[in-house]
Amino acid sequence: MTSHLDNPIWNALNSVDKAKNIGSKDFAFFDEAISPFIGMQFWDEKSQRELLTNVPQNRTWFLLLADKINFIDEIEVVSSVPLFQFVCPKLGVSPSFKKNNQLISLNSTHIDEMIALTKLTKPGPFAKRTIEFGNYHGIFAEDKLVAMGGERLHVNGFSEVSAICTYPEFRGLGYGAMITHFLSESIIKKGQTPFLHVRVENASAINVYQKLGFEIRSEIQFYMIRKRG
Repeated sequence: MTSHLDNPIWNALNSVDKAKNIGSKDFAFFDEAISPFIGMQFWDEKSQRELLTNVPQNRTWFLLLADKINFIDEIEVVSSVPLFQFVCPKLGVSPSFKKNNQLISLNSTHIDEMIALTKLTKPGPFAKRTIEFGNYHGIFAEDKLVAMGGERLHVNGFSEVSAICTYPEFRGLGYGAMITHFLSESIIKKGQTPFLHVRVENASAINVYQKLGFEIRSEIQFYMIRKRG
């Protein structure tokens, strides 16, 4: 039932990722060191006002929603970006690569390198404990982490492929495709359907995902918000 993906943060924190919800059943959010995502079932005016009185006031929040929101004046929209939400109903064949590099399972000893890579390439929010979402793997070259990816949100029946990124000087070698295919295959083996998000203008990434078997499910809005000071 793909409608769960219209409000993926809310549905993840009330299902598979429930143990990571440090909010409540009405205002669901992660520890700041894991993710800035927050979710509510509804984003009407009343719900937004209740939100502001029930969550930490000093945090900036990230949202993913299929519906556009009319925010109340007390909430500042720092940024708003349209994304395509892809699902992979049938994974394509494993792509060929220009170099045969081994995928390495990443752990806590790699966190500083992972943060450095994501800070440079900006695939999405990544913090000290983001690795706790699981299944992070990377490629090393010249004794450094040059490409990586893992999982993020988990909704009943679906697991998100996330943080796919590569150092600029190592792009064009198929590392992103290799990691995406590996993660998607591992998700499918667990009986889940992979999904992911990408900026609508990122034509090169969209082309890679479509070749791997991903299909656009819908457009979804990414918001960064905070309480107006």
